[in-house]
Amino acid sequence: MSLDASAETICQLPFFALQSRLPAPLPTAEEIETSSELIQEYTGRRIVRFGDHYIIKYGLNVSLVEGENMLLIGKILPAHVPEVYALYSKNEASGIVHYIVMERITGDTLDTIWDGFDSAKKTEIAAKLRSYLDKIRCLPSPGYFGCIGRRQFEDSMFWTAPDNNISNSAISGPFESESLLNSALIQKYIYNSGLNHKAAFYRRVLPLILRGHKPIFTHGDLQRKNVIIRENGEVVLIDWETAGWYPEYWEYAMAVFACGAWQDDWHEFIGQVLVEYPTEYAWFDMLRRELWS
Repeated sequence: MSLDASAETICQLPFFALQSRLPAPLPTAEEIETSSELIQEYTGRRIVRFGDHYIIKYGLNVSLVEGENMLLIGKILPAHVPEVYALYSKNEASGIVHYIVMERITGDTLDTIWDGFDSAKKTEIAAKLRSYLDKIRCLPSPGYFGCIGRRQFEDSMFWTAPDNNISNSAISGPFESESLLNSALIQKYIYNSGLNHKAAFYRRVLPLILRGHKPIFTHGDLQRKNVIIRENGEVVLIDWETAGWYPEYWEYAMAVFACGAWQDDWHEFIGQVLVEYPTEYAWFDMLRRELWS
């Protein structure tokens, strides 16, 4: 299995881990689909638990790129990302259903226990996250912006309907430069029925602000709900669905944007986890709200 981050593929699909890596026999697709241990269900995706060892994400709208992201990062941070045991697809009458079988991580998500920590404990967790993310951000850049294997972004900011009348790659990527990525965001704004004169404003000013940023491998959804603290204190990052090669400010901007109602001090510790990009965040916040409105 190749794990060169700049390679066209991270692994050959379907992928199945070596038998020696399995904590128990893999569940069949039928066993997965009939599991009564539903964790979450949304927009063509289901997440279920199977036994004591497996979590499975599957559905028409699941992307196996998420599993490839975890395989890549698992080689860098093997104890801090769920181990992937299988990636495969199955043809159904409704379409192609994709399956990601991964390690079940036991522990508490950081959002449920954060308020119980004092400042020293919060600083300790932030330092661990900083150490892990620094290693990820040091991956050699492949020279484009997009998902691994030079594929389109999975983040909803770059999503278009399959039957649109414009080039999907013009909005979804991948992109050879930051200026093309900026143009994609403006095209997405127009695609969402944005105002032509405001689009012209963005075309004029974005190149003055969002420029000179390298492609950096980015988790893409650094929220506390996606951080699990094991009983032994180890920190595990989950939900690599939108990860890929984004401009270097993206991780910080997305993490601050996700602060939502700003009801606690998490934003202060984001500044300890990541280099801060306050100017880029302000423009990112404006654009993301435009594309979600």
